[in-house]
Amino acid sequence: MLTGLGFIVAGVWLLLNLDAHNGLWPALSLPKYLQYIDNEHKVGKTYTIKDQKGLLVTKVSHRVMVGDEVITSEGKRYRVHKVGFNSAIARFMGMDSDLLAYSEHYSKMVLPAVAPLWSNRPVAIYHTHTDESYLPSDGRISIPFHGGIIQVGNSYKINLSREGARVIHDITPHDPHDNNAYYRSRRTAFQLLKKNPLALFDVHRDGVDDPEFYREYIANKNVAQIRIVVGRQNPHMAANLDFAKRIMTYTNKIHPKVVKEIYMANGNYNQDLLSTSLLLEAGTYTNSKEEAIKGVDLLADAVPIVLGITIPPEKSFTKPEERGSGVWPALVYIIILTIIGGGAFVIVNAGDLNEVKKLMSNFYRNELSGIVGPLARKIPLELWWNTVYDKKLKPFPTPRKIIIDILGALYKILNRPRK
Repeated sequence: MLTGLGFIVAGVWLLLNLDAHNGLWPALSLPKYLQYIDNEHKVGKTYTIKDQKGLLVTKVSHRVMVGDEVITSEGKRYRVHKVGFNSAIARFMGMDSDLLAYSEHYSKMVLPAVAPLWSNRPVAIYHTHTDESYLPSDGRISIPFHGGIIQVGNSYKINLSREGARVIHDITPHDPHDNNAYYRSRRTAFQLLKKNPLALFDVHRDGVDDPEFYREYIANKNVAQIRIVVGRQNPHMAANLDFAKRIMTYTNKIHPKVVKEIYMANGNYNQDLLSTSLLLEAGTYTNSKEEAIKGVDLLADAVPIVLGITIPPEKSFTKPEERGSGVWPALVYIIILTIIGGGAFVIVNAGDLNEVKKLMSNFYRNELSGIVGPLARKIPLELWWNTVYDKKLKPFPTPRKIIIDILGALYKILNRPRK
């Protein structure tokens, strides 16, 4: 009996590994089979996460695990260290340095580098839970195979297309809504990978019962905010998280508060398939579907730009007077430093005013005339020198004064009246 049982276990293990080789199963391990397949949310079940001072950090409808993390839209990072029955305590880990860096980058960027060939690669959208619906609009929290979430995904597709992206929206159903739904949707995601997508978005809605938690007044309308979920149990987590940070930073720059937060949850969510794979939660079931659609429509304004598909309109960035000084002032600054350094070298080595004049004369006659050509022959060195100093000038000027006066003389010469 034990031998027979051993053969059965070995056979099942072999079949699973064959599928894993084809990408249809995530990374295999015994603990993975002994726990929930993925951390499913439960409609109406709310877990509250607070900081050590008792202030609300976030609310979720899936089971909270020690080690889960939250990055708020302001850049605050929290890590769960204690979990109760329906609540958890998270430690404040400080401001996320990457998010602050991206915020600085996008605030100064005028035109990003765009890879034209990338525009030929699609953005893929699918739904692990095709039954998810919005109670105020759909009248039910779940409509098997045809949930309201599909319409949200379709609106996301339309607006991404308007922004220049080529989009594939796969509405293959993966019902029922259970812990194995991610295994079923993995096959769909794997098929989408054959299209070589730039990014893969699994669009959901949350199960938190409070509609105000996601509702925000943006652009003169009520909008259901977006939560980005990154799975902690996949080898691409660092890359997925980096992509999520860029999406949140730039989206909130052009449409403040649209992305509510990034949640790093215990799960895989098939994000091991692609480093730019994200799970989006468009509001919750107690928000209206129209609010969720408005949220993903605003998100669609940012995604093609972050992916490098399109160039942002200049008005999306800082005003001209708020930008950096640019290349030309820096170039002038370098030239001035070079002149000062060269002048100091000449003065130190010459030690005498007549010797300085002699060295300048030789440089002007032998070097500078070869660069400026006729201008050097029309403007003799004597004019340069006399414009700055009298022949009997005493005492010997300081290096700083010589440099300043030479620059002033150059300005006068180049702007003198023409006969």
